[in-house]
Amino acid sequence: MTALTVTADRTKFLRIALAADAVVTAGNGLVYLAFAGPVSDLLGPDAALLRGIGVFLLVYGAGVALLATRRTISPAGTKAVIALNIIWTLASVAAVVTGAAGFTTIGAIWAIAQALVVGVFAELQITGLRKSRATA
Repeated sequence: MTALTVTADRTKFLRIALAADAVVTAGNGLVYLAFAGPVSDLLGPDAALLRGIGVFLLVYGAGVALLATRRTISPAGTKAVIALNIIWTLASVAAVVTGAAGFTTIGAIWAIAQALVVGVFAELQITGLRKSRATA
């Protein structure tokens, strides 16, 4: 009988979760930058604020993409992404609840929807980090 050695990349799930986050985040950043005026009219926050958020999202998305493509994914870097995603989720909900961002009804719905997506990314990244540390 021959023994079959199975090797699995324990970071695959984490890489996919980080890469998906990077693509969605950078995509939102591009939209906020390229269409700040119309997006402001639709969602409510000032166009200048949306441009600033767009720049942040592009830089953040690039950083997350870089993390996802490293040969060895940094656990500390992953924890930082998770923490920032949780902060973004909570801040988005707070902005809607307090009215601080001046959201329209559509803007409030959008903010909550994207907060849910970012929260799901954080959960997927937590799961991926755990899987990457599991013993084979």
